[in-house]
Order: sequence, then C-alpha cells, then structure tokens
Amino acid sequence: MFRRLFLWLMLSATLLFSAGCAERSKATDRKRMAVVISTLNNPWFVLLAESAKARAEELGYEAVIFDSQNNSSKETEHFDNIIAAGYGAILFNPTDADGSVVNVKRAKEAEIPVFCMDREINARDVATCQILSDNYSGCVAIGKEFVRTVGREGNYAELLGLVGDNNTWNRSRGFHTVVDRFSGLKMVAQQSADFDRNTAMMVMESILQAHGDLVGVFCGNDAMAMGAYQAILAAGKADKIKIFGFDGERDVLNAIRDGKIVATGMQSPVLMARTAAEFAHRYLTGDQNFPKKIPIAVQAVTRSNVDQYNE
Repeated sequence: MFRRLFLWLMLSATLLFSAGCAERSKATDRKRMAVVISTLNNPWFVLLAESAKARAEELGYEAVIFDSQNNSSKETEHFDNIIAAGYGAILFNPTDADGSVVNVKRAKEAEIPVFCMDREINARDVATCQILSDNYSGCVAIGKEFVRTVGREGNYAELLGLVGDNNTWNRSRGFHTVVDRFSGLKMVAQQSADFDRNTAMMVMESILQAHGDLVGVFCGNDAMAMGAYQAILAAGKADKIKIFGFDGERDVLNAIRDGKIVATGMQSPVLMARTAAEFAHRYLTGDQNFPKKIPIAVQAVTRSNVDQYNE
C-alpha cells in the first residue's frame, strides 16, 4: 500500500510538472505570430509581409514570414508547422479562396486565431477577421477611367489574376459593371496571367498576334500591367493601346507619371498588414470581438493625381 501511495504521489507530481511546463510553453508561444503570404515573387506582397512582421515586432512579438509560392500544398505545409509549433496567431494572405478554408479551420480547432489580409476565404465563421481591399468599388472607378480614356468603341482585352482568388473576380466584375454598359466596347480576349509579370508578358504577346487592333487592356494587378506594357512596347503599339492596372505599385506609379500606363487602383497594403497585426495583439490580450470583414477603400490613380501618392 505504501508503495502504491508513493507511486501515485510521484505520478501526480509528474503530471503537475508537465502541465506547468505546457502552460509556460503555451504562454511563450503566444508571443509569436506567423505571417503566411501567398507569394513573395511580387513587390506588393513583399510589402504586405514586411509591414505585418514589422508591426507585430513593434507590439512585442516574434514574427516569422512563410512564403506559400502560390502553391496550396506549400501553404498547407506551413500551417502544419505553425500549428505544431503553437504560434499565437496567424496573419494570413491566402492562396485560394476555397482551398485555403481547410487550413484556417485547422488553425481555429487548434485555438490559433487567423486574420486574413487582402485576400479572403469563402467561409464566414472560420477566420477571426478578414481585412480586405474594396476591390469591386476600386475597379468600378478604373472602368470609368477606361471609358473616359479609350472612348465608347473598340476592341479590348482583359488579363485576369489567379482564377481561385476572389479578388480576381471582384475586380473583373467591378470593371465590367461600367464597361459592359457600352455596346461599342468589345472584349475580344480574357485570359489568366496569374497576377505574374512574366506570364502577363507572354499572354499579351499571344493576344496581340490574334488581335492587333486593341484600344486598351485591363489588368487585374500592376505586375500584369507591367508585363502587358513590355509586350505592347515590343510590338510597337505603346502609343495605341492604353493599359490599366490595379494595386498602386511604385513601378506603375512611375509609369503613370511617364504616360506609359493610364491608371491603377491604389490599395493600402501597409494599412491592412498593420491592422491585422494590431487585431491579433488585441485578441491575444483579451479582446476577441471583431467584425468578420473590414473593407479598405481603393483610390483611382491617374496622371492628374499621381503626385499625391508617395511610395
């Protein structure tokens, strides 16, 4: 009986010690934030990632950036590692509106809050909060600028981003809400270039071979706008085809100043990233009441107002 009592006391002490270590480990882990980004092969997303990391560190957290390389499997691998390591929160830029839902669900089950930045997932009750550009309204403004610039007649093309990203379709719908009202404007090509500059250049080269009479091209982001410009310039049509982008990248702002690109939509990656980090900090310090979505306004930038925007 004495031996049983001794063993029971030893086991109890071990369990209490282990529980205490686990609690200390959990408290330490809550001081880490993971910044998971769809791709770092784009200056805009680099700015988003670095801004989120910097704000998290200002708030006293260790922050680590994970690059999903626009690959859903890579994103899942990141979530596996983040959940196993017990990070306190995830600042998340998804690769796919549908495919990324399962990863966020797994984080929620592990009691790790997820704050989406710029891109959303197609689930309302999974992410703690989604902080998103108002892509639709921003591209309504771009559509108006398109009609003002190219007129009410002519053939045009559209370069779409990633087909699994809601931003792609929100931007396209906003643009078409305006442009489709003018029957003289004909979309003769609509192809995905994956939000990538080099892919956009190749896609644009192919479109120009079939449609050399374009009056304009609407690109779902600025990287694609720059790729399209390279192809159009090489074809000797830079003075005939008007180019429109979306994001507010520095290269495109300079191109607008130089008259190479007509307009872009100015997003606020720094604001979205900093807000996500601040919300995560609030969550981890006891305030867990957040709206499910927060829209961030987008401004149309043209040659007439480009000098108002600094880098």
